[in-house]
Amino acid sequence: MKLIGVDIGGTFTDLILADTQQQQTWIHKVPTSVEDPAIAMLSGIQTLCQMANISSDSIDHLLHGTTVATNALLTHEGARVGMITTQGYRDIVHIGRHQRPMHYSIMQDIPWQAQPLVQRRDRLTVTERLDAKGQVLTELNETEARAAITTLKQAGVDAIAVCFLNSYINDAHEARVAELVKELYPEAFVTTSASIFPQFREFERFTTACINAFVGPKVKSYIDRLHAQIQPLGIQSDLHIMRSNGGVATAAVAAQEPVTLLLSGLAAGVLGGAATGKQSDRDQLITFDMGGTSTDIGIVTAEGFVEATARDTWIAGYPVMVPMIDVHTIGAGGGSIAYVDVGGAFRVGPKSAGATPGPACYGKGGVQATVSDANVVLNRLDPDHFLGGEMTIYPDRAFTAVQSLADHLNLNLYEAAAGIITIVNNNMANAIRSRTIQKGQDPRQFALVALGGAGPLHAVEVARLLGIPEVIVPRYPGITSAMGLLTTDLKHDLIQNEFLLSSQSNPQKLTQDLQALESQVLQQLTADGFTPDQITLERWADCRYLGQGYELRVPIPAGELDPAKLDQLWRQFHDRHTVEYGHAFPEKIIELVTLRVTGKGEMPKLTALPTPPPGTLEQAWIKTTETYFLVNGQLDQYATQFFERDRLPLGAQIEAPAVFFQKDSTILLPPHTRAIIQPSGNLLIQLMPLPIEEKRQAMEAVL
Repeated sequence: MKLIGVDIGGTFTDLILADTQQQQTWIHKVPTSVEDPAIAMLSGIQTLCQMANISSDSIDHLLHGTTVATNALLTHEGARVGMITTQGYRDIVHIGRHQRPMHYSIMQDIPWQAQPLVQRRDRLTVTERLDAKGQVLTELNETEARAAITTLKQAGVDAIAVCFLNSYINDAHEARVAELVKELYPEAFVTTSASIFPQFREFERFTTACINAFVGPKVKSYIDRLHAQIQPLGIQSDLHIMRSNGGVATAAVAAQEPVTLLLSGLAAGVLGGAATGKQSDRDQLITFDMGGTSTDIGIVTAEGFVEATARDTWIAGYPVMVPMIDVHTIGAGGGSIAYVDVGGAFRVGPKSAGATPGPACYGKGGVQATVSDANVVLNRLDPDHFLGGEMTIYPDRAFTAVQSLADHLNLNLYEAAAGIITIVNNNMANAIRSRTIQKGQDPRQFALVALGGAGPLHAVEVARLLGIPEVIVPRYPGITSAMGLLTTDLKHDLIQNEFLLSSQSNPQKLTQDLQALESQVLQQLTADGFTPDQITLERWADCRYLGQGYELRVPIPAGELDPAKLDQLWRQFHDRHTVEYGHAFPEKIIELVTLRVTGKGEMPKLTALPTPPPGTLEQAWIKTTETYFLVNGQLDQYATQFFERDRLPLGAQIEAPAVFFQKDSTILLPPHTRAIIQPSGNLLIQLMPLPIEEKRQAMEAVL
């Protein structure tokens, strides 16, 4: 099988071609074409095929991670959306809930109010009503529905979201209005709240449907255009797109449910990090994916990647009720701009120079100091070995940009550069704390997996701030998200609300409901072309103590349910509650809120990367030169060895300080660390105590 994975980021487009039969891999990295991301993608695919000396029509699977939906929501550059809802509920998406970004501030912009996805004039109501059990109280008034659709058509909306009260139990009214939209206004992108994710909580469900409509036309246009541009290359394979849940979807499903793509590329990075950890026999991982624009943080445990809970599923200030990997993103990347704010504080990011004009050292017109420029000044990036020597950087422009900032701060050039690195590293360390310490996890029990073009350049110093003892750098850190695309399966999630109490258990009904969901998932996967032996099913329950506001997810035992298996389910919930909150209430009644079934269709995968060619330290060594490091608060120059990573022999140990160059990234080994080349080709970096830490430990031992 020949597989291609393409991940389009804000600065670079990363590509990997794997021949699973020949166990060969080729990688490529090109600047993202911001005006049309498909341009860089298609150019990169052609180059990869040339590198592998194959024709593009021999590609079996093309998998893609995209930020089109994410960027449309983040920049609020989506479609004009119309909404049709139950009479009396026009303002649910505006009112929201009691949660606010800053609970105690009376001067704040509420995202869904300051930038509504649907303007109030485009939110129309019709007469209809279902009760809490899905029974019809008031029939749908189709005359009003037709009038609302006609009004929205005349207003020129691009998409229509149909959101009715209690439709998560009975979607008949929503489905009928969607039919009317297709009849009266076929040009509009239409979505219903129940078709995306039939979940209770009206504000979140309505908002999710509106997001789907908001980004839908742009995503559908992108996918259709990409299909048309791929065909001339002769690629016959189906296009699959990564979803936020860590699985891929067919292009048709992705175009209809673009809200499931909001963490497309980010999810692929976590999957790639998990695969890297598995190669190094580590299962407690923090994935640290630092690119040119942002840094993405994910958590992987022995049970697998961590999924976002209902409390965490917020993107750009809006709640999103679809399954997704828990990934936290901050504006910190190689292109993050350093500046002095109006209060005189030294800051870095979140604004980025992006791909255009890029950091000053790129020579594309950027003049402001960025993180990449600071690394050039500190001699951590080399002009002869950037992007494998395929891209020229200009140190003099980096020096000029950082010197301008240094003059403003009354610092010397190197102090300003070190300050930029220190600030961005602390910003990223704080982001990791928010996903570990603030959630009851000790980061010192994890290994940090350094991903992205800039991750390996900063990972060790970030790990030092958190007390993390190990950093793992994969063979191709700069294209790990693209690699992650080749490690997953096609995935469908279905849910059904139950609201069943542990004191009133009904194993027979639960079994019937699960079997009905499993049947639907099997039909979808069969329609996608999978055979029974390629399909696996997982069952989950969202549970909470009676009266709690949010749920925790626990696995449901296989087979037909009985009282003993339900007792096992309740015990698992108590255990999960203890892990999450530090305590449980075994005597309390548990409410099973939602049943979930996840179906996976097995895709061909990249199982291993080829072993690097044999080499020696002498062959890998490039030069020894002076590089600046901040150790124990003191900025000094250190004699630093520079190596070509691909020539390092397996099993070699390199003492710090050192820098390793490869095509897709640069790896920094600061003082008081050691790197080991593992049999998998991964670089394992061990952090040793700094002198000041050794003194503290000695004093603690005496005391």
